[in-house]
Amino acid sequence: MVQVKLERRAPESVSVAKLDADIGKLETLEARIAFIGRAIEGRISFSTSLGLEDQAVLHAIAHEQRVFDVFMLDTGRHFPETLETLDTSQLRYGQMIRMVSPDAGETQELIARDGVFGFRTSIDARKACCVVRKVRPLAATLAGATAWVTGLRRSQSQGRNEVSFASWDGAMNLIKINPIADWSLDRLEAYISDNSIPVNTLHARGFPSIGCQPCTRAIKPGEDIRAGRWWWENEDGKECGLHSRPARLPSQEKPAPTTC
Repeated sequence: MVQVKLERRAPESVSVAKLDADIGKLETLEARIAFIGRAIEGRISFSTSLGLEDQAVLHAIAHEQRVFDVFMLDTGRHFPETLETLDTSQLRYGQMIRMVSPDAGETQELIARDGVFGFRTSIDARKACCVVRKVRPLAATLAGATAWVTGLRRSQSQGRNEVSFASWDGAMNLIKINPIADWSLDRLEAYISDNSIPVNTLHARGFPSIGCQPCTRAIKPGEDIRAGRWWWENEDGKECGLHSRPARLPSQEKPAPTTC
C-alpha cells in the first residue's frame, strides 16, 4: 500500500500522481474511501454542502467507518430544507457534521458596506460575499489538514470537466481528493436510490445545485444544472471560489465598495 507523505513545500509529488491513478482503478466508492483512509497520513477533511454528490460520499465514509473530519460551511443563509437534510443525515449516520461559521466582524462589515443583498449589484460584490462566508472559513478549517475530500464530478459543469481524483492544491497546501470525479449523474442517482441515502427535498422541486437561499433558484427544462446559481449573472463556469482559486488565497484586505 502506498503511503502519501506530503512534502509541504513541493507543488506536487509523484505520490500524489500515483494516488490519482490508484483511486481511479477502484470500482466502488466504498473501496475508494477505504483506500484514501489507508493511504493518506494525517487529518483527512471532508467538506459537505449536503448536495447529492456529498451525500453519496458521506454515506461511503459512514459505511467504511473511516475517521474523517466532516464539516459544513454555515454561511448563515441556507435554505430551511438544507438544515433539515443536515439533521436527517446526522441521525441516519450517527455522526455530527461540524458547522463552520464566517468571522462575525467580517460579515457585519460586509453587510454594512454592501447591504443585505449587495451581492447582486456586481460579480465582484457577489464574490466578496463568497470570500467572507465561504472561502476564508474553508481555508481556516483546512489549515493543517493533509487532504481535502470533495464531491466534485467532471460532468457537473464545463468548468469541472478536468477534475482529477487526486491533485496538489497549492492554495490550501494539501492534497485535494475527488472520489466520484468520473461519475455520471445517472450513476450518482442510482447509488443514492440503491442505498436509500437522504437527500434535500429541494432536488425534487427543480434545484439540482443548492447554495445559499438568496443566490439559488430552480432551473428551467433544458438549463445547465448550475444555471440556478447566481442566476442574475451571465458568465459561464460560475463558481463561488471554493474550487477555483488563484495560487494563493485572497488577502484579508477588504474589497473596494461597489455601486449599483
